[in-house]
Amino acid sequence: MTFNPETDLEISRFLAAPRAKLWRAWSDPNNLKEWWCPKPWVTEVKAFEFYPGGSFHTYMTGPDGQGGTGESDNPGCFLEIVPQERIVGTSAMVGGWRPVVSWMPMTSIHSFKDEAGGTRYRAHVIHMTSDARQQHLDMGFEHGWGLMISQLEEFAKALKD
Repeated sequence: MTFNPETDLEISRFLAAPRAKLWRAWSDPNNLKEWWCPKPWVTEVKAFEFYPGGSFHTYMTGPDGQGGTGESDNPGCFLEIVPQERIVGTSAMVGGWRPVVSWMPMTSIHSFKDEAGGTRYRAHVIHMTSDARQQHLDMGFEHGWGLMISQLEEFAKALKD
């Protein structure tokens, strides 16, 4: 996937966890809810049909008195799944490839590649417009997604073989 600096954001990090464990953390909704949003926020997984065209729906809530309150309702759809290599999803559609109006339509590509001693994890996020990209950046994309990826790494490292 070619990076377009006008509409795309990306985080690429080395994670000190095996690709198989990172995949398990991502591909099981009971695992996903443990690391998906920056703590102390919590995630409820409302739908998780892990196949192309399947529903993906997370609902995140923030705590009172710890950096603010809030909620984020995020329905979407898986577009592509290549086991232990790539997960592609979008918030522009829901399950069954049905178009939906989203508060921030985007497509995210999560890739996993072996790298000495761990895994290269890349999150590439494609927005419809440069304004949407800037809105996501202003919301704290780098910090929030960075925390989420750190939580993914820690959770995956703790998974039993």
